Amino acid sequence: MPLHIETPLIESRPMSAIAKRTINLKLDALQPCGSFKLRGVGHACEVHHSRGAKRFISSSGGNAGLAVAYAGRVLGAAVTVVVPETTTDRARELLILEGADVIVHGRSWQEANELAHTLIAPGDAFIHPFDDPLLWTGHASMIDEAAKTTRKPGAVVLSVGGGGLLCGVIEGLQRNGWDDVPVIAVETEGAASFRAATLADAPVEIDAITSVATSLGAKRVCSQSVAYLKTHRIESVVVSDKDALDACERFLTDHRILVEPACGAALSLGYSPPLLTGYDNVLMVVCGGATATLEQIRAWRQAL
Repeated sequence: MPLHIETPLIESRPMSAIAKRTINLKLDALQPCGSFKLRGVGHACEVHHSRGAKRFISSSGGNAGLAVAYAGRVLGAAVTVVVPETTTDRARELLILEGADVIVHGRSWQEANELAHTLIAPGDAFIHPFDDPLLWTGHASMIDEAAKTTRKPGAVVLSVGGGGLLCGVIEGLQRNGWDDVPVIAVETEGAASFRAATLADAPVEIDAITSVATSLGAKRVCSQSVAYLKTHRIESVVVSDKDALDACERFLTDHRILVEPACGAALSLGYSPPLLTGYDNVLMVVCGGATATLEQIRAWRQAL
């Protein structure tokens, strides 16, 4: 059995009424560790474990690191997670709760990632947060599930950070014969590395991450996500931090599920009808996120 669970797909009546079109939600916020990351990370960890890996090393202080820690605990493998100094206390507490050894290093994910690679020893497996074909294959399972329970959507809406979810969803669409379904990739101002890549027609590094949606905080997206621009219809949308935070609170009221601003970015399209013009029967990926609290979301809103 895979480490992830099969998540519900439901219609959002509040969003459908506002947007005047059907909006279905793939509720991956209900994964055991709180986000879609467990699909790809779990698949990668299982593959490496079957090849003899005794320890998993991660460089994510967010949802990918939590997924690695969860997978390691379930599989009986040791886990070391290197997190940057900007990682919240709550995220560190959750990692420790899953039994991971946590090392704090650097001001950015890039610095934490560099240290993580120096720790790799024989018998270890490094689990990348987003740039690994094993991850994409695991993430594609959410489209496999959707294809069993609903008709072909008019579009898929998702958040994009490093591009792992985007690559997985497109892989899933293609292997289920939904090649013509467009993907709307949403990110926030201050974390718009995919938009930068679409403009440059290549992965480029943005100067800094200034958005509160830190789970979207990859300064450069993976190459495969940009390559898909040539073979799949992808629409890049950038929203404000306020849009993302407002969506988090509205979604909590509407569906009793708390998600991170990174997820709120995609959800904001369900509350902004003009952004979905031309699309009907929309499938929205509720990617989740376990490290933000309601108090933190409200504090961010107040600061804005």
